[in-house]
Amino acid sequence: MIVVGGLYQERCVVPEWNQLFGSGGRAAVALATMAPGTKLHCFVADAFKRRAEMALAACGVELVATSGPALSTFSYFHPLSRASWSDMGRAANALDVSGDLVLRFGMIEGDAVVTANTAVYDPQSDPGRFRDNGSTARRVATVLNEDEARVLGATEDSTAGAMALLVDGPEDVVVLKRGVLGALVFTGSAKPERIPAYMAESIFKIGSGDVFSAAFAFHWGREGRPAAAAADLASRAVAHYVGCRTLPLPEGAAYVHGSPAPTGDLGKVYLAGPFFTLGQRWLIEEALKALLDLGCRVFSPLHEVGFGEPQTVAPADLAGLDDSAAVLALLDGGDPGTLFEVGYARSRGIPVIGLAEDVLLRDLTMPTGSGCEIVKDLTTAVYRSAWASMR
Repeated sequence: MIVVGGLYQERCVVPEWNQLFGSGGRAAVALATMAPGTKLHCFVADAFKRRAEMALAACGVELVATSGPALSTFSYFHPLSRASWSDMGRAANALDVSGDLVLRFGMIEGDAVVTANTAVYDPQSDPGRFRDNGSTARRVATVLNEDEARVLGATEDSTAGAMALLVDGPEDVVVLKRGVLGALVFTGSAKPERIPAYMAESIFKIGSGDVFSAAFAFHWGREGRPAAAAADLASRAVAHYVGCRTLPLPEGAAYVHGSPAPTGDLGKVYLAGPFFTLGQRWLIEEALKALLDLGCRVFSPLHEVGFGEPQTVAPADLAGLDDSAAVLALLDGGDPGTLFEVGYARSRGIPVIGLAEDVLLRDLTMPTGSGCEIVKDLTTAVYRSAWASMR
């Protein structure tokens, strides 16, 4: 297979992560075992070319490099935080890539004109459609997230944006990634096919979309599976990757994952946790933003009720809890108020996801069926809370 995309340095503080990947690099490495001989076409600065060749060759990927800007670095504090990145400029000339099956990603450092029989296109930050830059293919699948669908479809409705790519353009397939809600596959029929997300013991989000696109390209473009079946395997591949953080993907679709995530609408999540110190307040704000970004409605006592006398604050907080479908409890420090809210939620049959990085708390074992799960990282806690809220 041929992959066209960026090769970038990625760094994350918590959990610690320092890898040479980027969309193109990660997708090519993901495919290395399933599709031996995979090639990555990308821009690489001359001074960095040898290191890049060696790193990819160790994973079984051949680098086809064109001289380009210096290596860009994407930095995260945690996997759900907004990335900062170094802008190293943009190449004047586009890559010219031909092949039977090509997976093309949008790139920050340049463009690529692709000629293929079958193409899979993941626009990333590129606002254009596959053929806008002169690329051609007999059949095209566009894999994109909801924000990208809104931009390309020129609408606030991501589903309508995805459908517009079929109505207004020549794409054969559009796959709309919807995070915790799974994906929708559009093939020109009146009703899109819904693909579930799959559960994982832990969730490392950085690069999950790249793995989805790589697996979909393999199963749809190379194996010839129907688009919905390929998207379902891609969703399983994502659960495998986010749970173990290892690539390449295994042969024969031997993806390790849990059961399909719940289906239905996202409910309201009650965000329980102390907010009396700067560190506590920061964690509340990060959890709130992450839940909202996933599309959840959130009741945060800090933001909805605020500070006040116990006789005023407590009833308002508990009313918000009664109206919630799940609880995300920030347990580090063992705040008494938070522990009370956990007990109250369980007495009402409301599921609780507890975030505990403290070793004494995170090693707690909850009885099967207790309705309370303890996880040790923010990303997993946020995703699990969203799934727990679904009805």
